[in-house]
Amino acid sequence: MIVIGVTVNGEGKTWEISPDEFLSETLQRQGYISVKTGCSGGSCGLCTVWIDDRPMLSCTTLSARMDGKKITTLEGLQKEAKEIADFLVDEGADQCGFCSPGFIMLALAIRRELKSLDDESVRAYFNGNLCRCSGYYGRLRALRRYVLNKPEHLPD
Repeated sequence: MIVIGVTVNGEGKTWEISPDEFLSETLQRQGYISVKTGCSGGSCGLCTVWIDDRPMLSCTTLSARMDGKKITTLEGLQKEAKEIADFLVDEGADQCGFCSPGFIMLALAIRRELKSLDDESVRAYFNGNLCRCSGYYGRLRALRRYVLNKPEHLPD
């Protein structure tokens, strides 16, 4: 076992982990239930979290590499998550919700990182984020509406 220090959703944490433990496992064990695993191989996007403000797949990231890092889960972004969730519901794109945490984490990152919202850049950003229930058109409509209605309190 090794000990690492991280900041999760603005709170300092000290975790005892196994050297071969993946971040999704550690976060789930620590009670961050928004972090889902679907494939455990980096191809579905359900486990997306932010590491130092950049979206990353936690199922392929070793926890041991997180010492000193800032980790953000959906639990730390409740206000913003509700905003995008409302747009998803309005577009009828909410479906079962299993993939929603990963989708929402990417949507929030898009809003913060992309300077323009063209279909090509959005598709590239969401490559690997799978929804088994529906097509993606409702989600893309919701994302466009969400980004275009960007509140002033979020960074450009």
